[in-house]
Amino acid sequence: MKKAITAEQAPAAIGPYSHGISVGTLFFTSGQIPLVPETGILAGETIEVQTQQVLANLSAILAANSMTFANVVKTTVFLTDLADFSVVNKIYAAEFPEEPPARSCVQVAALPAGAKIEIELVAAR
Repeated sequence: MKKAITAEQAPAAIGPYSHGISVGTLFFTSGQIPLVPETGILAGETIEVQTQQVLANLSAILAANSMTFANVVKTTVFLTDLADFSVVNKIYAAEFPEEPPARSCVQVAALPAGAKIEIELVAAR
């Protein structure tokens, strides 16, 4: 049976979706863009600041389901410019220092609110 998870410490959904859905031992998050939870405004203009905010938002969503980045088994990263890949990789690697999850990374034409990055993930208990 599925259960919708909402994280008070993450930005409110800007559409008809849940922060995450828990199904058995698996947890699927919606893609997170770098919105500041308190304001709903994009966090900065640099890929560094935006990547850190996306990861903070995902951390809050995981915590709302009693999980951490250690539970993550798969991520999908969406970038508006693949030239940002090495910068994102460095910041991302700090959250997954050992046994990093499987990952896909793709360049997209645009993301909501003018974001440079969006990340979604799958976690397991």
